[in-house]
Amino acid sequence: MGFSGVEDTKFRQNHLLRVKDRLLDLSTPKIMGILNVTPDSFYATSRVASEKSILKRAEQFISEGADILDIGGCSTRPGAELISPEEEINRISPAIEAINRAFPDVLISVDTFRSSVAEAAIQSGAELINDISGWQFDEKIVEVAKRHKVPYILMHCADRFENMHQTVLDDDHFFRDIIVYFSKKLNRLAEMGIIDVVIDPGFGFSKTMLQNYALLDFLPEIKLLNKPVLVGVSRKSMIYKRLGVTAEEALNGTTILNTKAILNGASILRVHDVKEAKEIIALLH
Repeated sequence: MGFSGVEDTKFRQNHLLRVKDRLLDLSTPKIMGILNVTPDSFYATSRVASEKSILKRAEQFISEGADILDIGGCSTRPGAELISPEEEINRISPAIEAINRAFPDVLISVDTFRSSVAEAAIQSGAELINDISGWQFDEKIVEVAKRHKVPYILMHCADRFENMHQTVLDDDHFFRDIIVYFSKKLNRLAEMGIIDVVIDPGFGFSKTMLQNYALLDFLPEIKLLNKPVLVGVSRKSMIYKRLGVTAEEALNGTTILNTKAILNGASILRVHDVKEAKEIIALLH
């Protein structure tokens, strides 16, 4: 690759993610399509339930250029009901198994903060863990990542499910606290031997609207932590509330912020609208 020593290590940490028996090259940003097997996600169009509808959505996303499908069974929207682990497993495992049978080459991540759900998902065919809680809701989830040698997506969030949408960061120390949060957790993961880690700044979680927008400008500094960065702003309230529209009308705003995220160094876009996000990558890379 034309690098050696420290430069080679930084390129590996920033741009290459080992997913089981393959390397995912993130030097060209990748698209993660959101597939919710829940009845109450904030964006209704993202909800699917039957195996037929799940496979139809998966096929659509793959044909439009999704590199990863993110399967979630427990809504984390403001005011969402906390379902049992058993119900979450009953939602996600059949979906992952069906997608894995129909599209064996697509990468599947499980969107969960529970170790038992992550374990079941990996047994069903998932290859990444996308944990919104930074293992604050269930510390055993990182042990699952270590045991199965799967990448771990580390997000910034408040320390409890009940207050994850409440502002927890002071404006005066906002950026410092974000960096300290990730630095401590990355050190702990490294001690455990988990090096395939993606950072998610947690847009829409535990932050004010202005902090969310400041975070977009702060992405280059977060990249200095030498890990790929995932950005998930798709149709969130930071867009539709600011524009005075609904989530269904927030595609244009989403595309604008996703473009800014890519220009500021994002390696993965987590989106509801794969085709539009893929066009951003095609035009910018």
